Amino acid sequence: MAEKASEFEGGFLVRSLAETEDLARRIAPQLRRGDTLALKGELGAGKTALARAILRGLGVEGEVPSPSFTLVQEYTTRSVNIAHCDLYRIEQASDVDELGWEEALESGALIVEWPERAPSRISGDALWIEIAIAGESARHVNISGPMRWAFLCETVGAMQ
Repeated sequence: MAEKASEFEGGFLVRSLAETEDLARRIAPQLRRGDTLALKGELGAGKTALARAILRGLGVEGEVPSPSFTLVQEYTTRSVNIAHCDLYRIEQASDVDELGWEEALESGALIVEWPERAPSRISGDALWIEIAIAGESARHVNISGPMRWAFLCETVGAMQ
């Protein structure tokens, strides 16, 4: 995998789960085969909530469990297959090699929680979303990645 090569960077505040879900609805239809979405943030920041909302935006119904213990949950949607991964429990970056990422990227996209546990395995053209707790339900969201994702920051009140 290549080094992180951000073409844009921006940030904003989401004040509720509903605003997080709005962000997810903007991301979901743009995901395509070969994409990697890297979700970074402390425990409880909302990485899984955002991933679930993206999956819901892609039409996934029923239970959407956190992949904390299984490491990978796979979903088939009308537009793109998704492998939702959680690296919190991996001990070294090479552990990722056993998760089947190459195959997942050939047939779909990856949503990766805790990407900082294996930065060398994250695609250089990944969309990075870092979420930081800013209050009971508010979160600071910083986004960086390929220019095609810059629209995510365009209509949201950008942070200074």
